Amino acid sequence: MRRILDGLYHGAGWLAALSILGICVVVTAQVALNIASRLGGTDLNWTIPSYADFAGFALAASTFLAAASTLRHGVHIRVNLVVRKLPPRLMWMSEILVLVIGAGMVGIATWWTANLVGESWHYGDRSTGIIAIPLWIPQIPMVAGLGLLCVAMIDTALTALRSGRPVLIDEGEA
Repeated sequence: MRRILDGLYHGAGWLAALSILGICVVVTAQVALNIASRLGGTDLNWTIPSYADFAGFALAASTFLAAASTLRHGVHIRVNLVVRKLPPRLMWMSEILVLVIGAGMVGIATWWTANLVGESWHYGDRSTGIIAIPLWIPQIPMVAGLGLLCVAMIDTALTALRSGRPVLIDEGEA
């Protein structure tokens, strides 16, 4: 089970990285087309239709798909000013408490985001750009990322329970 979960977290992280690469490619291509338009005149006036929409969709995908991997690697941005001062036992208990509460909150967010995807599908919602994309398509990575983050939080809480110590300590913090 450990290998499957780690593979899912790793795969989602790679999809997030590919989404960021996609943003770079689309935006760089549009900038190159803008430069060609300025240098070459109206004959070279091209644009990538809905490039800003595609970049935004990829940004949302990368944000949500990377969440589980960053949690499991202990690189989420955290405020440790108080937690670092706690004794190890209280630090461990606070980590479990925060992970359980976080999993509940992310579970609720996953539920409502999945409902949003269903509504987008049912009503045929489309983006407003030049290329009208059905909104359920870019919303799916949001649901997948949130669902995987919820699983990662539960997984991490169980790991902390089994180990009897905090598991989300970055080596730079120790």
